[in-house]
Amino acid sequence: QEIDLGLAADLGTLQRLPRVCEVRELAYTARRFDAREAYERGLVSAIEPTAEAMRDGALKLASVIASKSPVAVCGTKAALNYSRDHSVEDGLVMQRIWNMAALQSEDVGIA
Repeated sequence: QEIDLGLAADLGTLQRLPRVCEVRELAYTARRFDAREAYERGLVSAIEPTAEAMRDGALKLASVIASKSPVAVCGTKAALNYSRDHSVEDGLVMQRIWNMAALQSEDVGIA
């Protein structure tokens, strides 16, 4: 909504969202959109009919993620964040480094 204040989005939104979806119209107009459109644009991974269902779904997802190797989750998060601003080739190099470190952890043997 920064455009309504006479500003361009300055927290990385304009740099990141174009890689996720087509956002020019939204950036230029500050048009609001509902959960269904956010889901269709890939900005959210699920929509639920009630706040309670959303909370339950979020807790279930959090439980699944928490059951995974912390090293693997951290490495995956780092790779996703890194890929925003780097080439695929650079991302693959970075992922190899993370995976070599992960091989040194106990998590690989447990998984």
